[in-house]
Amino acid sequence: MAAKNPKEVFVHLLSDVRQGTEKTTKVFQEISQFAQDPDVKEALEARVFVSDQILARLDQCFKLIGEQPAKVGGRLHDVFVEDFRKGVAEIQSPAAKHLFILAKAIHLIHLRIAEYVALIAAADVTGHYGVGVLLESCLADKLAFVERMRRLIRNVVEAKATERASAARY
Repeated sequence: MAAKNPKEVFVHLLSDVRQGTEKTTKVFQEISQFAQDPDVKEALEARVFVSDQILARLDQCFKLIGEQPAKVGGRLHDVFVEDFRKGVAEIQSPAAKHLFILAKAIHLIHLRIAEYVALIAAADVTGHYGVGVLLESCLADKLAFVERMRRLIRNVVEAKATERASAARY
């Protein structure tokens, strides 16, 4: 990436986040196909819906700065999906599979969160405060999703513990 000024870096980062959001949406669609727990599946499908709204906000960011998304490379999501497919195929236990799916979802979202933190700072540096507001709202959606995933993990673990306790009584 050759950049002459902060705005070019900002456009590149914003383009990367936009492309990453599209790929992440596809990843969550695939992950949700493996989810057998209805709560996990529903949460992942809701995340896909929210991701579409985030894409609209990112497109608005480009409008506000008068730029178009740039073509950016990157195989991070391809490697992530490949790793996910291998891992989920090897897991036999439904509870363990749910934990793996949720852990991978959180892993991917934390990557996106880090990108938004940097991008919000770049928006401030380049004087695009309205863009910063839109990006902050995208970040808030990511943080809410992480909290929801934590609760689902807790529910999966508690259900498994209850199941074991019941089996030990008999």
